[in-house]
Amino acid sequence: MGANSIPTDATIDLDEQISQLMQCKPLSEQQVRSLCEKAKEILMDESNVQPVKSPVTICGDIHGQFHDLAELFRIGGMCPDTNYLFMGDYVDRGYYSVETVTLLVALKLRYPQRITILRGNHESRQITQVYGFYDECLRKYGNANVWKIFTDLFDYFPLTALVESEIFCLHGGLSPSIETLDNIRNFDRVQEVPHEGPMCDLLWSDPDDRCGWGISPCGAGYTFGQDISEQFNHSNSLKLIARAHQLVMDGYNWAHEQKVVTIFSAPNYCYRCGNMASILEVDDCRNHSFIQPHGFFNCSPAVDVPPNPACELDTKDSEVKEVVAPKPLQSGLLSKL
Repeated sequence: MGANSIPTDATIDLDEQISQLMQCKPLSEQQVRSLCEKAKEILMDESNVQPVKSPVTICGDIHGQFHDLAELFRIGGMCPDTNYLFMGDYVDRGYYSVETVTLLVALKLRYPQRITILRGNHESRQITQVYGFYDECLRKYGNANVWKIFTDLFDYFPLTALVESEIFCLHGGLSPSIETLDNIRNFDRVQEVPHEGPMCDLLWSDPDDRCGWGISPCGAGYTFGQDISEQFNHSNSLKLIARAHQLVMDGYNWAHEQKVVTIFSAPNYCYRCGNMASILEVDDCRNHSFIQPHGFFNCSPAVDVPPNPACELDTKDSEVKEVVAPKPLQSGLLSKL
């Protein structure tokens, strides 16, 4: 099935499923399986550096906060009226990872040219077994089948996107093994996120105030300084690197003299951090503006679900840190988000 055409009967069925999901009602296991099989056909045709046209609204981490995603669509406009680019981390931490990622995949299948969904470091088999998504699937479906269906699909998500050849979008950051976008285009991305190497770096690295490359406190990826981002932007004729991955209290944060911006779209993260959320709108003329709707803040309702014991909040520097993950995580990755 091509990315631009969906049979009428499938369109009707998809619209019904999207309507159901917008009410935060999960689909059946068989519906999820069918949805992901069809979405895989679209995603496998997309590039590791997926081209995106403006106008577009760029979004950061969602982390299973479904009601905040619904509010994001209310404020920013629903597909297909608004063109969206999501930069990963749809699952874990929040209570509605199943509904969140299912809705985004359904929208991708229904409007393949109007929504781009990149892979984050949490779109991983190992990470999701520790930070909530695996347990949520067990709780809602009684088995791990839906978890396996989605984690298999995650392997096909594009790693990065390029808006009008000027704005480079990805979940984490740069890699010492990557000098050009063509290096990324040549990856074989259809695999579990490696424990190290350039693909891992794209999903885990963070900008830093210190120049050069540094060892990441996350235990995966690197920190990179302004000299690194400036050289990468120059070599690839870029104006901006937009990324997610880190909690920022205002919902967005500039770095490296506005050569890099972090966008975070999960307000009141983990339902207790008190942060704002933000989305970045890029118009036809490639001007950009941030939206920090007051409606985002605290719109997730209280739900009677015990907190994830692997989620430990540390208010110092407004960061969220995860305790060292037990087995089955074999990589020893320590995630900031």
